[in-house]
Amino acid sequence: MSLTVNLYYRGQNGSARKFAAEMEESGVASAIRAEEGNLRYEYFQPLDDPETILLIDSWEDQEALDAHHASAMMGQLAKLREKYDLHMSVERYVSATEAAGDEQFIRK
Repeated sequence: MSLTVNLYYRGQNGSARKFAAEMEESGVASAIRAEEGNLRYEYFQPLDDPETILLIDSWEDQEALDAHHASAMMGQLAKLREKYDLHMSVERYVSATEAAGDEQFIRK
């Protein structure tokens, strides 16, 4: 079982995109990707909302996510969120075993 968290960062005047760029350029995003248990850490921008950045963040299990939340990087993240005056909403998903019948609908 894995956990996926979708975080929507919302700002004004491009601040969410600047936040994501600084996360990448500063190496914080790379450090998070290198953490034990991290499966995915990627930023996306909705085509219909230039003031929002979506972060898809996946972890092997709750323990790996808890360790991330207890890390020093969370302080860096909080400072950057404040710097860019971002507000967030969150969706959380727990993976289930894939249904065998779904494979027929996926084009690879």
